[in-house]
This record gives sequence, structure tokens and C-alpha cells, in this order.
Amino acid sequence: MDKITDKKLDKYLKLTSKAIKKVKLVKKGKVDFEKAGEDFLDMASRYYKDALFFKEKGDFVTAFAAINYAHGWLDAGARLGLFDVNRDSRLFTVD
Repeated sequence: MDKITDKKLDKYLKLTSKAIKKVKLVKKGKVDFEKAGEDFLDMASRYYKDALFFKEKGDFVTAFAAINYAHGWLDAGARLGLFDVNRDSRLFTVD
């Protein structure tokens, strides 16, 4: 698959819209930064591997989506301070 169809785009737009609406901010809590960082890095690595898998299958659209999810986990971890990325705003959205 190498084309983003209207149907596929609508599916993910609706999914993300529902997710945004469901989010509730947490005002207090305990966060184990090392454990959270490991989890974020694990998720990024898994999505990266998924992207390679889908690329190999010729499903470039899903591979592109997966690699964006992977980088999203990395960016989120960097912005939260779970990763030390040395303020690298070329690779991460940390500015």
C-alpha cells in the first residue's frame, strides 16, 4: 500500500479526536523517571521495528505512520525530561 486513502486518514483522525477528548490532566502523582523513560524508549523501539516490518511488506503508508509514532514517543520523552537529549532541537521538539 503506497497511498493514503480518505478512508484511512479519516479512521486515524477520528481515533485521535476521541483520544484528545478523553484525556484528563493529572495534577499530582508519583513518577519513576527511569521506569517511565524505559517504557517510552521501549515503545519507540517497537514502533520503529514495526515501521521496518511494514516497509519490507511494501506497506509504506503504515510504515510512515509507525515511524511517526516512534518519533512521537521519543519527542514526548524528551519534552517530559525522561531523556537527556542535550537540547538537540534538530532531532527532538525540545525548544
